[in-house]
Amino acid sequence: MFQKILIANRGEIAVRIMKTCREMGIKTVAVYSDVDTTALHVMNADESIHLGQAEPSESYLSIDKIIAAAKETGATAIHPGYGFLAENAMFAQACQENDITFIGPSAEVIRNLGDKITARKIMADSGLPVTPGTTIDSNNHDAWTQAAESIGYPVLIKAASGGGGKGMRVVDAPQYLKESCETAASEAQNAFGDNTIYMEKFLKNARHVEIQILCDSQGNAIHLMERECSVQRRHQKIIEETPSTALSDDLREKMGQAAITAAKASGYVNAGTVEFLLDDTGKFYFLEVNTRLQVEHPVTEMITNIDLVRHQIEIAAGKPLSLAQQDIITRGHAIECRIYAEDPENNFFPSPGKIEFLKEPTGPGIRNDCGVYTNFDVPVEYDPILSKLIVFAETRDMAIQRMIHALQNYAIVGVKTAIGFMLDVLSSEPFQKGQTYTNFIDVHFADRAPALSEKYVACAAFLADNLISGENTHVSKIQSERPSLWQQLGNFRL
Repeated sequence: MFQKILIANRGEIAVRIMKTCREMGIKTVAVYSDVDTTALHVMNADESIHLGQAEPSESYLSIDKIIAAAKETGATAIHPGYGFLAENAMFAQACQENDITFIGPSAEVIRNLGDKITARKIMADSGLPVTPGTTIDSNNHDAWTQAAESIGYPVLIKAASGGGGKGMRVVDAPQYLKESCETAASEAQNAFGDNTIYMEKFLKNARHVEIQILCDSQGNAIHLMERECSVQRRHQKIIEETPSTALSDDLREKMGQAAITAAKASGYVNAGTVEFLLDDTGKFYFLEVNTRLQVEHPVTEMITNIDLVRHQIEIAAGKPLSLAQQDIITRGHAIECRIYAEDPENNFFPSPGKIEFLKEPTGPGIRNDCGVYTNFDVPVEYDPILSKLIVFAETRDMAIQRMIHALQNYAIVGVKTAIGFMLDVLSSEPFQKGQTYTNFIDVHFADRAPALSEKYVACAAFLADNLISGENTHVSKIQSERPSLWQQLGNFRL
């Protein structure tokens, strides 16, 4: 087993990986940029190495610097988390060439599955259903037109490399095709260095359902049921849950076996996720494979009581899976809400800044994977995720109510978040009935405005007036009676 692991990431996922490493008795190394000197993941690690400037290319995306940091600290393995270099075949290859274990699949598998065209061919050759689609020469308008007419509108334009919603456009009619393809190609070039775009049939009223897999180097592969990730904004997930309300036991088994087929066909080793689109007739189609740990992995951990990061590390160390398919038993229901520093009233635009106050919700069945704290400055340079709030309960209805209660007790002051928006989603009739499709927000919340109760507005105005004027003797008395830090420490000696 590894004695020391470097986590090539930041924020809540780095902190989460460190917790499992600590339980396993493994030392951890954090890496950080100029703006992350006081970040939580740095304070939680056993060692830390400064990489450079805030620009990702100078820090978290610098393969040479991260490899050098591993060598300097004696870390024999690197966990990439998700994002940044997690699905970068060159990084996995660099680890191998420097005798450092990459905790994830091989560079070849990452390369094959990271290219949507190659991945689709592998899956189609293995008998998995795929949506009609084709690659497009990003400079050939005639090719775009012919492809769209062959597939049939509406079509979905994607970047052939990468994901995260970048370079993705839905085109409903021919007159919008040229501009959409040009914009998608430009975004793909900027994000992934490859302007190749891909076109596939856009399925209306589809659900985004993914299957978690674990595969070892001895040829064993299992699935850990599904996650429904249909509630998305800008093609990025914000609320995930398991189990899906759309799957029968028979369909769940079929999709699970399809995911294992996909894993074995690609030679997959380690934890990964096979993503599918499920239409309203019950037919499912291969979408892509995420060759890493998913942001939403905690909901699977909650219903299976299995630590996915631990299994990632054990598989990377060469151990066979300690679980067989018949060992996977699930119970209850889990929901995750991604807490971003973003403004839902401004198209979810990032909202960096200083967190003036943070109070996390607690209670039975509540887990908060958090990467920030009070007085932390949320940088503008990186993905603005602050934490992942996860709840578990016996039933879906109970989980929804528990999540609503948890969100109501989650206080973040200083940056804007979508907590209020997610409360509206969870409280809505379509969500509570399980009618969640990938167009859920566009259909039900396109014109959503925050509900401001006169009572809450009056309370906020009263508090603001007192804080500004300083004339409220009651508040002043409370503040003066609050014990200082030294008084809270109790008896101590220097």
